Amino acid sequence: MSVEVEKLTARVQAEMDAIGRLRQEIEKVIIGQQDLIERLLISLFCGGHILIEGVPGLGKTLAASTLARAVRASFQRIQFTPDLLPADLVGTLIYSPKDGDFKVHKGPIFHQIIVADEINRAPAKVQSAMLEAMEEKQVTIGECSFRLDDLFMVLATQNQIEHDGTYALPEAQTDRFMLKVKITYPSVDEECLIMQRMGKMPPCQAVSPVLTPEDVARLKALTGDIYMAGEVERYVLDLVQATRYPARYGLDIAPMIRYGVSPRASIALCLASKAHALLSGRGYVVPGDVKAIAPDVLRHRLILSYEAEAEEKTSDDLIEQILLAVSVP
Repeated sequence: MSVEVEKLTARVQAEMDAIGRLRQEIEKVIIGQQDLIERLLISLFCGGHILIEGVPGLGKTLAASTLARAVRASFQRIQFTPDLLPADLVGTLIYSPKDGDFKVHKGPIFHQIIVADEINRAPAKVQSAMLEAMEEKQVTIGECSFRLDDLFMVLATQNQIEHDGTYALPEAQTDRFMLKVKITYPSVDEECLIMQRMGKMPPCQAVSPVLTPEDVARLKALTGDIYMAGEVERYVLDLVQATRYPARYGLDIAPMIRYGVSPRASIALCLASKAHALLSGRGYVVPGDVKAIAPDVLRHRLILSYEAEAEEKTSDDLIEQILLAVSVP
């Protein structure tokens, strides 16, 4: 191990106490769902957005708002509905009779952490208003553009079993989510603990802020510094290329893929792998980090064909085949 990597690992170890306190604070409210908690931290340390999908009642919104409260940051929960307007989200210009001029009234998106609840219930105009904010961290109102906070991130939830009053998210928007996480039911023991704990204290009162935005900025900088060897970088690119040209990797799944993942996937997989290494207490990325986070980075970016839908194949099925086919360095 080189001296530089040893120094990075020492920096990571120095931050493990802060990361542990943040994880413990979230676990006061969220029982089980360790993968979800880990993915929330990865998104936070990468400065990315996360889409959480699951059936109603699994604590998706609670998990997102708990993370927002655990870091000393301003946050806003926005309930997405079919009648929501772009101005309700980003703000608008309001005429002031006193001054004889228009003034900017900023919307709820001007917070550091946004909890977008049931994001797939809003129509296309609202989703398009999210694109600029999610990608460029700025909002345009009238002729003026306003920068959003460096900590700005969107924690969105959606239910996959409800279709009435919902809209499919555009591919351009789903591509802007760093991760898409699917969560399932808790175990019997976990559900028993949920019943016991939730009856004692409202969840929002159980969470205390343990990190500041400055702490998060420091951890984001450290995540970017995590070392990734050239062989691991090539492994990331091979996984991405396998979604576009599967035959080159001995896969016969090309008829099931309409579009492979975008270059954003390469960037997201690289950053998320570094954050996964950080949470594991290492200053360097190993192939296991890439394999562990790849499904959450790729599943919403892989566009399937009608043939895949006819054969009831999911993006997770194809990603599993790709992970098995691409050689690990």
